Amino acid sequence: MSRSSLRTSREKKDVTGTESKCRGIGSILARSLWQKRVDFAGHRKKFPMFPRNPMKQSKFRNFSPFLTFALALALGLPSSAWGQNTQDQNTQDQSAQQPQSQSQPDAGGPQGDMGPIIVPKKKPEDQPPPPPPTPKVKNPEGMPDFSLHVDVANVQVPILVTTKDGQFIPGLKQDNFKIIEDGVPQTITKFTQQTDAPITAVLLVEFANNNYYGVFAYDAIRASYYFADSLKKNDWVAVISYDMKPYILSDFTQDKKEIFGAINQLQIPGFSETNEFDALNDTLDRLDRIEGRKYIILISTGRDTFSKINYDKILKKIKETPNVGIFAVSTGQAYRNYLEARGSGGMGSAIRQLDFLQADNEMNTFAKMTGGRWYHPTFEGELPEIFRDIATDIRNQYVITYKPTNSKQDGTFRKLKVELQAPDGGPLTVKDQKGKSLKPVVIARDGYTAKHEVE
Repeated sequence: MSRSSLRTSREKKDVTGTESKCRGIGSILARSLWQKRVDFAGHRKKFPMFPRNPMKQSKFRNFSPFLTFALALALGLPSSAWGQNTQDQNTQDQSAQQPQSQSQPDAGGPQGDMGPIIVPKKKPEDQPPPPPPTPKVKNPEGMPDFSLHVDVANVQVPILVTTKDGQFIPGLKQDNFKIIEDGVPQTITKFTQQTDAPITAVLLVEFANNNYYGVFAYDAIRASYYFADSLKKNDWVAVISYDMKPYILSDFTQDKKEIFGAINQLQIPGFSETNEFDALNDTLDRLDRIEGRKYIILISTGRDTFSKINYDKILKKIKETPNVGIFAVSTGQAYRNYLEARGSGGMGSAIRQLDFLQADNEMNTFAKMTGGRWYHPTFEGELPEIFRDIATDIRNQYVITYKPTNSKQDGTFRKLKVELQAPDGGPLTVKDQKGKSLKPVVIARDGYTAKHEVE
């Protein structure tokens, strides 16, 4: 039994005991008072010639409330009941002593045995209610009238300028950049250069049982370790693996030990399916809720076998997701070269090679659309240099901000093109420390999706 039920039982016992005590006292008091009333009635019968003494009668009437109270206690009636009965009795006695001098009310009718019969006055015909007043909207005191207008959002474009060898070219100015949207030059309103900026990235790793002697899974694990080793203390990184569906191994953290621990969970692959499109779509949805510039480090074969969405839908998703860059690293390149050089397997081997070529094309497209880069290393020794380049590209970028001349918020995709120019408008010449001319490579997002007016 709970404690609350015990309290309820005690309360009930207390109430029952109090009522029984009141009833016992009331019954004793009622018997004594009733005996006195009987004696008084017998005395009046014994002397019928004596006229009624109004004083004694009033004393008895004053005594009657106590008798009523005693009877009420004996019968167990509530206090409201005996109080109402006493009041009604006093009212009847007073009305008996006073002469009936009631005047007929204004709406009175004929007289009856119980007095005039009241007839209610006839009400005039119901008039239709007046229409409600027109609400008047007023601004608060001190606030002027205003009109609603929508400002066109500024567009930020991160730009990476490197040499053909992948080295970052610093020291460029705002006049060295020209940005074109849908063939129309735009005016740059803000220009900044990021130097050694922290990284906010998701390490998305394919880890599946693809029956290729564990070569691809091994390459993915080794590449993940090299990426984690290149991080700094201010970087925020999450780790997600996928086969048939994505698994969050570690949320965003700055602890390297936690990141290495998440990678260490990749021991034995499970399913053989590699649903790359579904995993990438889920990761983009999660990153869309995070402010600022984000990146996806995609370590994968690039093959998709069983996703719910197709290639066109994932491309549309990438276009609609702002401020996300993808750096793709393909795995299993050495094993693919071995199969190609061996030339065995017949038609099945040729189809498999076509699948890998299509996967490479998809990985390159994902990176190019978002301003990232695609890598396809053949040997493990290339991985440290690749992830150093990725870290350098992310930390050192130029950021251009402009307000588009096309102010329509129609949700269309706007094509972007970034060019380098000299301050006088001519071609830009870049030289290295030895005075050798270098051809700069501009890496930027292909475009963006404008906001829709209902958003």
